[in-house]
Amino acid sequence: MHTNPLMDVLRDPLGKAGIILLAAITLMAVFAPFLSDYSPNQYTGEIFSRPSAEHPLGTDSVGQDIWSRLLWGARTSLAVGAAVALISTICSIFIGATSAIFGGLYDRFWMRIVDAMLAIPAIIVMILVAAYLRPDLLILVLLLSAFSWPPGARILRAQTLSLKERMHVSAAATFGAGWSHILKRHIIPDLSPIIVAVMIADCRRAIFMEAGLSFLGVSDPTMVSWGKIMHQSLQFTYLDVWQWWLVPAGIALSLTLVGLSLIGFSLESAMDPRLASRPRKEIGGGSDA
Repeated sequence: MHTNPLMDVLRDPLGKAGIILLAAITLMAVFAPFLSDYSPNQYTGEIFSRPSAEHPLGTDSVGQDIWSRLLWGARTSLAVGAAVALISTICSIFIGATSAIFGGLYDRFWMRIVDAMLAIPAIIVMILVAAYLRPDLLILVLLLSAFSWPPGARILRAQTLSLKERMHVSAAATFGAGWSHILKRHIIPDLSPIIVAVMIADCRRAIFMEAGLSFLGVSDPTMVSWGKIMHQSLQFTYLDVWQWWLVPAGIALSLTLVGLSLIGFSLESAMDPRLASRPRKEIGGGSDA
């Protein structure tokens, strides 16, 4: 029986909820210039003003419009998430799939690299590197991508090892098809649902890590980010401004991560029908024995 996991996600209530959340955040980011009368770094002439018709979320400690910074922070988070997901997934596909196809010394070399990368505490290394470089958007994307591809490469290698034994792939190899033809025409199309799941996981991780680095104050100080908004607002928790300064950024970040998580969970269930048909008590806990 053939299934279409991507269509199953659209029919699943959890998948729909995740898509709606992510679409809402994306629309905020795309139409940011039209949803606010101020640029994110513009001085409005008012400091710590309360929410009003002119400033829906008030202004911050340097007189910048918080609503505008929230909208442009969505652009930063989604741009980082999408770029890291694309770069790291391409690396995962190339390294994971070719390792399974070629095998031998080539496979052992890359799998030892993957093992070493997974053993390194990525968060510590990224904090140290970011604190030294204060990376701009491009360097931040490359830094996050460098530590995001190994888990996906291992997953795609395992799936490719299974796919290469199937009849149509073996037949293509028997008739002299090259590895690039097999990869493009047979392996990648069959792996497409898993590739999408890997991209979602990489995107979610990148958005969280970018916000974390900005929250710690080790990113580019000129970059507008939800993490930086929360970092700045925490210095004024003794005032009541945190209610419209800290909370909206935290909610926006949480909703974005929840939306991606719901889509990923729905896609996982669609790719493995056993998860959808399993009783809830079996999913939530172990055996009573």
